Amino acid sequence: MRVMGVDPGLTRCGVGVVEGAPGRRLHLVHVSVVRTDPDDDVALRLLGIETGIEALVDELRPDAVAVERVFSQHNVRTVMGTAQAAGVAMLVAARRGLPVALHTPSEAKAAVTGSGRADKAQVTRMVTRLLSLDEAPRPADAADALALAICHVWRGGARQRLAAAQRSRIEEAARVERARLAARSRGGTVK
Repeated sequence: MRVMGVDPGLTRCGVGVVEGAPGRRLHLVHVSVVRTDPDDDVALRLLGIETGIEALVDELRPDAVAVERVFSQHNVRTVMGTAQAAGVAMLVAARRGLPVALHTPSEAKAAVTGSGRADKAQVTRMVTRLLSLDEAPRPADAADALALAICHVWRGGARQRLAAAQRSRIEEAARVERARLAARSRGGTVK
């Protein structure tokens, strides 16, 4: 499975793509940061983020996109920009029919370090180790994006299987109900 992790931000939007499967070795496909000028209008900055993520999705062809779930912060302005950038990443994925998963920062930290309270340095060290990188991804936004992608590879696969099983059960229940209604309209009975 190839997963693109997105650590949303208006000034620096981390993007990391990994390939792997639960219980198997992970491989780095790509890591970068989409940057925008803080002096630009917010609409132009969001357009820049969209353009950057679109180009990476089109080039790298992920199977899924994992975006950091925005949580409440004391600085409302910061959380708004982060939420807007997250929305852009989700929109880009949705336009291409890619599944989108939201993971909290503590989920991503726990996935790569074993502790949801790990600091940025610990996350960066573990991402570097897990992907067998010669040097740590910089800035921290890039390492965080890779941590989100790793988290989704390891945890998201199970979520996707559960969601697929649930969709199957729903589709089967809908099929049975349609058959029951069709039989009823023809004057027959169905148990």
